Amino acid sequence: MRLAVHIITLVISVSVFAQTVPNKFKNPIVSGFHSDPSICRVGDTYYMTHPTLEWYPALPIMRSKDLVNWEKIGHAIDRVAQVNFQDGLDNSLGMFAPSIRYHEGIFYVICTCVNCGGNFYVTAKDPSGPWSDPIWIKGPWSIDPTLFWDDDGSAYFLAAGIVNGNRGKWPGINGIFMQEINLKTGDLLGNPKQLTHGHASNARWTEGPRLFKINGEYLLMVAEGGTNENHAITVFNSKNLWGPYIPNHANPVMSHRHLGYTYPIIKTGHGDLVQTQNGSWWGVLHAKRPIKGQSVLCRETFLAKVEMSNQESGVTPIYNPGIGLLQLEQERPNLPWTPVPQLSERDNFSDDKLNLEWICLRSPKENWFKLEKNQLKLKLRAKVLDSLVNPSFWAQRIRSHHFEISTKLSFKTNLPNEKAGLVVYRKSSTHYQLLKGKSTIDLIKTVALEETGTASTKILVTSIPYEKDDVVLKVKGNDLDLQFYYGENENSLNTIGEIQDFSIVSDEIAGRFNGTVAGVYATSKHLKSNNWAYFDWFENKNLKE
Repeated sequence: MRLAVHIITLVISVSVFAQTVPNKFKNPIVSGFHSDPSICRVGDTYYMTHPTLEWYPALPIMRSKDLVNWEKIGHAIDRVAQVNFQDGLDNSLGMFAPSIRYHEGIFYVICTCVNCGGNFYVTAKDPSGPWSDPIWIKGPWSIDPTLFWDDDGSAYFLAAGIVNGNRGKWPGINGIFMQEINLKTGDLLGNPKQLTHGHASNARWTEGPRLFKINGEYLLMVAEGGTNENHAITVFNSKNLWGPYIPNHANPVMSHRHLGYTYPIIKTGHGDLVQTQNGSWWGVLHAKRPIKGQSVLCRETFLAKVEMSNQESGVTPIYNPGIGLLQLEQERPNLPWTPVPQLSERDNFSDDKLNLEWICLRSPKENWFKLEKNQLKLKLRAKVLDSLVNPSFWAQRIRSHHFEISTKLSFKTNLPNEKAGLVVYRKSSTHYQLLKGKSTIDLIKTVALEETGTASTKILVTSIPYEKDDVVLKVKGNDLDLQFYYGENENSLNTIGEIQDFSIVSDEIAGRFNGTVAGVYATSKHLKSNNWAYFDWFENKNLKE
């Protein structure tokens, strides 16, 4: 009898477990501001990184066993001494598209810090860190570097730039060049060689190179067409390392440029390829999910099955065979299902350091924050959000079109210039601020006057009297609508102002390359202060996909 019960229990347990392992996965695999993905595999484990532009810490390192469930394990740049994101670094400059590679026991992340040093790479034996200080590369101006090792162990540096005198030959021209590199010193060896300017004579903004050797043939993959409606991935084939690299007749091998804005996934491009331990190929790339034509979550990371076919042009990657488009849901990779810890919705600031989801603008060179007694303390400083500085502002990525983000603030001041609270932020000239001051709660909207630069219009949406020291502040997002709230506690919140327009932060309006975040902020607005703001907790909650 006991044996029968045990068998029945075992069958039920196996059945329940089987039901928890899905046959399909949902895209994006990493939601919110995670563009330009690069991926590599070591054994049965996958690692991925993304650009962070003006945000610090920079270049997150993600880990997965199944290509679907990803966990952040560190950052390649997490010490101020590594790279200086100085005040004045413009919106969307800083860390451009990185590449992560592994060779003979060492991980390499190579990247361009635009307006903060140029091309460099860092190394680590453990991808969770610590990562080395940067080795800076002297060479032709370029962005989006990657590394490639040939069969003889020689290492090569590839990047987007023009080294053959063709700059200006047509509007938007760029290309990929290659040069041998000494990875002990960062020295480039020999002369650079231009490999391609793109798949056609008028190709624009060729960048993001990735080089593979497959079945004895060299496959060069690049991003083309910019980051908007003409974005695409193209490939080139060569029998020899140094070329010639011939555009594949299947180009572009991945693009949604022909679908307009009616398709739920748009502006696809800039990706990488990885072969699993069982021999199958998958591609990661970024794309956008618009709501009523507005991409408020900016570029996110998607996954697609790739078949390496042999066609007239040679090795040709076919994305989602039989479909040819990115999917919001599809059959998952044939890998052991390996869930990772879910992101904690609420941070009670109980640890001795901030968790890996927190980022700030530019390098935090001053000690303007503390974690003490289960609170995050922010020092009020003269620096403000609408300048290109490192303000007292910690933020997390917004990861859903439907969200609630809230915090509890304890703050007292007798000065009209001192304020603290909750911020929804895209760039210095585009953000919402819900701030507590001396005796009011203010909702402020800042809208950019142009895509680049800091020129903006600042609007006081509303101001309401509030005398207490403690307040809960909240914003709720629903597609393109934002509603802000305030109250003495979580259970008695009042709306403040009318529904606000979330589309002002979208790629189509705000422009440039960074993403949308929300976080906690304190300022003394251009004047010196010794005051601090105290945050008891912060919650970043997705209401649905």
